[in-house]
Order: sequence, then C-alpha cells, then structure tokens
Amino acid sequence: MAIELAAGARRCAGIDEVGRGPLAGPVVAAAVILPEREIAGLGDSKTLTARRRAVLDELIRESAVAWALGRAEVEEIDRLNILQATFLAMRRAVEALRLAPDYAWVDGKHCPVLPCPVEAVIGGDALVPAIGAASIIAKQARDAEMVALAERYPGYGFERHKGYGTRDHLDALQCLGPSPIHRRSFRPVRDWSPAV
Repeated sequence: MAIELAAGARRCAGIDEVGRGPLAGPVVAAAVILPEREIAGLGDSKTLTARRRAVLDELIRESAVAWALGRAEVEEIDRLNILQATFLAMRRAVEALRLAPDYAWVDGKHCPVLPCPVEAVIGGDALVPAIGAASIIAKQARDAEMVALAERYPGYGFERHKGYGTRDHLDALQCLGPSPIHRRSFRPVRDWSPAV
C-alpha cells in the first residue's frame, strides 16, 4: 500500500506514540519530519532489536528536518482517559516541532485535532517512514524514562517491563501497592488503590 502525499504538502510529519497499554508511566508521542533522502531500516519500533533501535534513534535525531516529543502524564491519563491523553501528547509533539508541518500522518485509526490536516494510517509505523521514525524515537525516550523511574520506585521492575502488565509487575503491585506513577484509572491498579 503506497501512502500518497497530500496535494501541495511540502512538510509532512509522521506521528506515533508509545505507552498506551502500560499500567504505569506517561504516554509519549513523537512527531518527525524526515529529509528527502531515505533512512534505511525504519519501521515499527516493536519489531527492532534494542541495539538497532538505539542506532536508528540517533540517526533520526541527527538527520530529521525536525523532530519533537510530547507527553501526557499519569494524572492527565487518569483524568482524560488514555485515548484523549494520547491525542494530547501527539498535539504537544507537533506543536513542539521547530518547523510547522503542513500535513501529518498518524499511526492508527483515530486522528487527534492538529493545526494541520491529518490522516490516520493503520499499521502506519510499517508503511510510512516518518511514522516509523516517530515510533522509534518515542519508544527510545519512554524506555529510557522508565529505566530512570525504576531507580526512583524500586521493586516494580520498571527497567524490565516498562510499566506493562507482566506477571512480575502484577506480583510487585500486589505486594507493594501502586506507586505515584501508576495509572489509577487502569485495572488492576484501581483494585489495589486505596479509596479516596
């Protein structure tokens, strides 16, 4: 499937997020405007080895016409819901770009409201290089943050599972209760959260 450039568009941003499914931590989005020359190896960050992702992350940051990260914090996720918080993170990423895009592609089937036309592309991280690039830098940024948060909140194993609901994480949650970075609107976190 070929993704066509919108008529008249010159600066197209690819947008993707990481962290919709975890029980803890922020949702992080990236927006990337790629140069005309191709960056080999771009694609869905989940299919790449950690080593390859790190190499591509550095290459994207050095080569991109513009790139930026946006995020929504745990409190925003709990207040807005994960979809709206994801859209907020995506808008923040686009608004943080040093050059405003005139068109955007977003991975998935839903579009955030942006200051430019936007098109949803299902499986876009594998189909649109700019979305693949956004997927990679968003994942690298969020993973690094979760490793740092593991030191601040020891015992949960954030450095391993990055906040996803693995068996080890659920066992730690049951023993320790939720940390300040757990999403209290998500089950099973809310089952172990004290009533307010």
